[in-house]
Amino acid sequence: MSARIAPLRSPSSRPARVALLGTGVVGSVVWARLASWAGTPRGERLSLVHAANSRFAISNRDGIPADTRDMLLRNPPHASSLEAVDDVLAGHGSRIVIDATASEQVATRHSHWLARGIHVVTACKLGQGTSLSRWHAIQAAQSVGGTRYGDSATVGAGLPLLRSLRALQAGGDRIHAIAGVLSGSMAWLFNQYDGLRPFSGFVRQAGEAGYTEPDPRDDLSGEDVRRKLLILARASGYPLEADAVQVESLVPDALASLPRDGVAEGLTVVDAPLRERYAAAYRNGEKLRFVGRLQAGGLATVGLESLPADHPLVGGAGTDNRVAIWSDRYRERPLVIQGPGAGADVTAAGLLDDALAIQALEAGAAQVFSGRPKNASIG
Repeated sequence: MSARIAPLRSPSSRPARVALLGTGVVGSVVWARLASWAGTPRGERLSLVHAANSRFAISNRDGIPADTRDMLLRNPPHASSLEAVDDVLAGHGSRIVIDATASEQVATRHSHWLARGIHVVTACKLGQGTSLSRWHAIQAAQSVGGTRYGDSATVGAGLPLLRSLRALQAGGDRIHAIAGVLSGSMAWLFNQYDGLRPFSGFVRQAGEAGYTEPDPRDDLSGEDVRRKLLILARASGYPLEADAVQVESLVPDALASLPRDGVAEGLTVVDAPLRERYAAAYRNGEKLRFVGRLQAGGLATVGLESLPADHPLVGGAGTDNRVAIWSDRYRERPLVIQGPGAGADVTAAGLLDDALAIQALEAGAAQVFSGRPKNASIG
């Protein structure tokens, strides 16, 4: 008897169960959007069954009611536990963890979930942008669990950077070099900085707008860009070790040694050095940009550069990332991708785009093969 192929139906008939980790600037926007989708086709595709931060968690296998979000944030129901994610997402069907944290503890569990059949969508760079062994573990776990790792929001806040690199290589292209303004916060800072007002004041404004990492030293030190460059390099076929990137930090030792609660006051130590760098660039008719570069052979660098005003990486405004990619196809003139590289709205959108794409692929595959005899082969 031939296998019966079920009629195709809308992917929305198979909602994915979602666990949202992180309710900060980005996570709150993700949660609010999921709540606003209640009763819509998108809402029927993603069912939020667990939400947690470092202090509390709420679970409901039938879905968290949309109107409970604000109440739960004010009155946390019970303590948070990463083990609870495994419990609430146990069983069959499409299951997705959305990691909107900057947590090392959460990042260490990405491969754990992937290997157990739970997809992971993340904006956290600590998964693929730290040790090479962790990057390898994430790749291997996807094969073991038959899962996907949605990482669009880790670099460029959802811009089609990783997607483009992978699509080029899938078509037989080879990536030779990448150069870009990879940090939305650093882009905003050097688009705004005029050499007259203190640089530390702009850093505070960027933090209040949600552009910087929770600790702005992650941005100023080049650590954020280093992680992003590692992710891009590894996706381009250059499996660099974490310490392979040469980084010029803008954080003096005096600022680096401060506890986190002393950073706001200590930021003034960067004002004089940045004023001098700006003045030197201005005299040459150039602009300061914080650039990450991957060169042919795998040489990777991060640092502040003084670039001609008409340089491709000088364009853009606000938090725009601007990235140039050289490859076999784009050897003489690079492919340039530009767009907002920071902000809760675009980052949350990138996370949810990946989650919806995973749900659609899962639902489509399940529908095509539903009704097939257990021992039937595919092909």
